[in-house]
Amino acid sequence: MAIWHYLKFMTIHLMGLYAVVVITLGQEYIVYGYLLWTIFYIGGDGILGDDTSTPEYKYPKLLTWQLWLALPLLCLITFVFCWHFAPTDIANYGYIVEQLTGYNANAAKSATPWYANLVLCVFVGFVIGVIGTVTGHELIHRLNDKISLTIGRWLLAFSFDANFSIEHVFGHHRHVSTDIDPASAPRGRNVYQHIWRSTIDGNISAWRIEQHRLAKRKQALFSVHNQALRGYAMSVLLVVIVSMLTSWQGLAFFVITALWAKATLEIVNYMEHYGLVRERGTRVQAYHSWNTNKLVSSWSLFNLTRHSHHHAKAQVKYQDLKPYQDAPMMISGYLFTVTIAMIPPLWHKLMIPKLKAWDCEFASEAEKALADKANQQTGMAGYMAMHAS
Repeated sequence: MAIWHYLKFMTIHLMGLYAVVVITLGQEYIVYGYLLWTIFYIGGDGILGDDTSTPEYKYPKLLTWQLWLALPLLCLITFVFCWHFAPTDIANYGYIVEQLTGYNANAAKSATPWYANLVLCVFVGFVIGVIGTVTGHELIHRLNDKISLTIGRWLLAFSFDANFSIEHVFGHHRHVSTDIDPASAPRGRNVYQHIWRSTIDGNISAWRIEQHRLAKRKQALFSVHNQALRGYAMSVLLVVIVSMLTSWQGLAFFVITALWAKATLEIVNYMEHYGLVRERGTRVQAYHSWNTNKLVSSWSLFNLTRHSHHHAKAQVKYQDLKPYQDAPMMISGYLFTVTIAMIPPLWHKLMIPKLKAWDCEFASEAEKALADKANQQTGMAGYMAMHAS
């Protein structure tokens, strides 16, 4: 098989190194770098179209190593982020950059305007969301691989969300698109409501799942056996390390950035399942998730885009996921759809006809009844009628 099918998933690592360069350059280069990054991902999906290839891989271990590389890369990004806000030249990083390139990185970081630092938080939050959350999401499904599971939880800890590994695998995948799944947004809810609701209810769900697991094993709830407590401790440790490396301003910016990274996860949850319904106890089908096969998104997100197959068969590894071209499709690629989701009036305008089509083409009779009830409760029924065939 062509080596390209392995190398294409290194797009995520190139993005991480690009982020390191942008942070190091400082000043207004941060703003320009973020804009270029946005144009590349949204424009790339729009211009390059879909990737529906399904190659067979002879060396799957190489693909696992690509996932593992995300942890040292995220540590490097976090270090440079801390250096940017630190009053000193941590580990002589700026000096080394100047010796190698001639660029005065220390002077550049001191000259960075406040608005560029805010843009940096948005940018690095997205980067943590991609390198940390997306990669961590893939690894936490590998329950029989302790190394992958541990690395996955640490990656998620950078967005204060190591316990996503509990609720997502043992809660979300069981209850997806039902009324008891915190991550599945019901019709009519806007994304900002969903970020708060899903975060709070998701943590409650993770705690209850872990409480039940420990009770079955007759282990104490408040002990080292509690994975939820260990998850919180992992993020606390990261905060302590950051506070030791940088200034209080840097710590504040890191916390804001990590929370934004967590918010991006909930935005993605929102757009992956918005408005879809499923009767409790019925089998999860491919049509219970919104799908997309956009090329740049697929290469940059380890095929997270093929979400319909992922939920239909959760243990299938990312390289083996199928495009499912007949599944319900998102508005576009991930970054563009995230952007639209953050504009509720536009989001609902574009999603109403998609939900109408889903009700007609995919829903079972029981699901049609659930969908009709949801439409009536949210006041969407009239708008849905406008798109009746």
